[in-house]
Amino acid sequence: MIWAMALKTGARLRAQNSACEVVVVRGGDGVDALSCGGSEMLADAPTTPGDAAEGPRVELGKRYVDQDAGVEVLCVKAGVGPLTVDGRELVLKAAKPLPASD
Repeated sequence: MIWAMALKTGARLRAQNSACEVVVVRGGDGVDALSCGGSEMLADAPTTPGDAAEGPRVELGKRYVDQDAGVEVLCVKAGVGPLTVDGRELVLKAAKPLPASD
């Protein structure tokens, strides 16, 4: 049986309908579910995903955030998304600008 788990820092989650896998960098307050392509992501989802969802691509090595919930995840295996929490789509985290070297 597959069980959902709270979004805890360090948790690795797999999509049920895509090849996408993420690691939770920062879990949000009161958030216990992250979705990919409309289906909840699980720690022990099947390694062979079902039908691929149609949507934007979740890119390997990129961080995705939801400022409202305080959730941040790192994509460790690319797949089709979108990543959502509480119905809101996570957005690609902008890179921090490097200090100018004079």
